Amino acid sequence: MNICVFLSAADLDERYTRPAREFAELLGKGGHTLVWGGSNVGLMKVVADGVHEAGGRLLGVSVEFLSAKARPGADEMVIAADLAQRKKLLLEKADAVVIMVGGTGTLDEATEILELKKHGRTEKPVVLLNTAGFYDGLQEQFRRMDDEGFLPRPLSELMYFTEEPAGALAYLEESLGLR
Repeated sequence: MNICVFLSAADLDERYTRPAREFAELLGKGGHTLVWGGSNVGLMKVVADGVHEAGGRLLGVSVEFLSAKARPGADEMVIAADLAQRKKLLLEKADAVVIMVGGTGTLDEATEILELKKHGRTEKPVVLLNTAGFYDGLQEQFRRMDDEGFLPRPLSELMYFTEEPAGALAYLEESLGLR
């Protein structure tokens, strides 16, 4: 399975890096491919290292203005012209999406896949990995959108919420008939 992970390229505290590394190791041991923004810095590096060390493949999609930070030695590295093309390529190459902790870029990527799902343009499973309660407020906002009729499909059809890396991978494997 090609699993796209949207996440930060920032150097983060262990409360975020430890679960990210755990998820990466599960992904690699499961024989899956990480599809990610291609950066070799911050949390992106932590996840890529974990997947690689556990035997998984690395498929990066960087962007021209960040190509100097692209991970050397990835199994495949694509350089997109701009951020819009990068998002498109990430989603095209993925069977499923996991949203990890991140900033505005991660939120942009997350809302893109949710819009596509909302309008029936994709049925790829999406997991929001709510590490250390990072997305508690966002999860509450999504539930409010659902409760108050802002979503044409139930939130449960758009996204799965979990706090545990093992739960994220189990949901994806089950959703795609791998369990």
